[in-house]
Amino acid sequence: MSSSFALYIHVPFCEKRCIYCDFYSTTSGGEVRQRYVEALCRELITQRELMGAGEVKSIYFGGGTPSQLSIGELAQIFQTIRLHYTVNPQAEITFEANPDDVTNERVGAWQQLGINRVSLGVQTFDDDLLTVLRRRHTAAQAREAVRSLTEGGLTNVSVDLIYGLPLQSLARFTQDLAEAFALPIIHLSSYALSVEDGTPLSRIIARGELTPADDELCLACYEALIDAASQAGFTHYEISNFAREGYHSRHNTAYWDGTPYLGCGPGAHSYNGKDRRWYNLPHLANYLQSPGTPPQEVETLSVDEQYDDLLFTALRTRRGLSLQTVADRFGIHRLDCLRRQAERQLAVGNLEEENGVYHLTRKGIFISDTIISDLMA
Repeated sequence: MSSSFALYIHVPFCEKRCIYCDFYSTTSGGEVRQRYVEALCRELITQRELMGAGEVKSIYFGGGTPSQLSIGELAQIFQTIRLHYTVNPQAEITFEANPDDVTNERVGAWQQLGINRVSLGVQTFDDDLLTVLRRRHTAAQAREAVRSLTEGGLTNVSVDLIYGLPLQSLARFTQDLAEAFALPIIHLSSYALSVEDGTPLSRIIARGELTPADDELCLACYEALIDAASQAGFTHYEISNFAREGYHSRHNTAYWDGTPYLGCGPGAHSYNGKDRRWYNLPHLANYLQSPGTPPQEVETLSVDEQYDDLLFTALRTRRGLSLQTVADRFGIHRLDCLRRQAERQLAVGNLEEENGVYHLTRKGIFISDTIISDLMA
C-alpha cells in the first residue's frame, strides 16, 4: 500500500433533493443523522487497517449535503479521524456546502475544525433556473456565501456550475460564467447536465414538461467555459475543472493519479491503488444496522480494466498519458498496441504527442469520451 492515501466521507443528508441528482442521499434528519455519525465513526476506526500505515494526504466531505451536519457532529467525526489516522499537516480538507448553509459563525467553526477548502454547489446564478432545479438557495445567497467564506478567511473556494440545463441559453450560461469569475473564487468545476434514469428530471422530460439541451448548445457552452476560464487566468487542468495556478483540487487529482483512497459512509467508494475497488452499498438503513462493517461490494480489476482506468483518468488531465508509464505497467506489447490505436486520433488532430506524453487537443477535449473509448483495450 502507498505511503499516503486520500479519505472521502459521504454525508447522505439533504434538506430536499434536486431534480437532477442521482448521488445517494436522503432527507432523513434528527436522530437518524446522529446514528449515522456514530456508525461513520465506527467505520472510520474499523476500516483504518485497510490502508496500511500511510498518512492521509487529503480529506473530502461530499454528499448529499455535508453542510447539513451540525458543528458538534462534524467535531465528532474530526476527532475520530485525528485519533485513528495520521493526517498530513498540509492536507487539503474540502467541504461541500450549499450556499444557504454558509454563515459567518459556521465559516469560523469550519476553519477551527481544520477545513481549508469549500466547494459551493451554486450550479447557476439564474434564479428562474434555480427554481426549476428545486435548489434551496438564490443567486444572491450564492454571491453572499462566497463573500462570507473569503472575508472570513476561508479563501480556497470552488464553485460548481452546470450547463445544458433545460431553458438555459448560451447567453444565460455565459452570464453565469461572468458572475462566477467576478467573485473571489480560485477554482471552478463545470459539468454538462446528465439526465439520469430514475431522477425526477428524467420523469419530467419523459412527460414533455421540459426539453433537455441539444448537443450543439452544450458544445457552445463548453467552448464559452474554456474561453472564459482562460481569460480569467484559470488553468484548464482537467476536462471539467479550472483553477488558479497552484489551486487544483488535490483530492480529485488523487483519483486521476491513481492514488489509493478510502471512502466511508453509505455509497462511498474505495480503491487500493492497483487492482481492487470496493464500495459501501448506498442504503442508509443497512448502513446503520451494521455500524463499522457496512455491506460492501468488491471488484478485482483485470489487467485490461487497470489499463482502461489509466487511459480514462490520465487523458482527462493536463498531465496527459505517459507512454513510459504504459510500458512500465503493462509492457511493450501494450504500448505498441496503443501507438497503433492512437495513429488515427493523432492524424486528425484529436491527440498530440509531446515528450512521450499523449494529450487531448482542444478539438479532442470536445469528444474525449469517444477518443478514450477508441483507445481502450
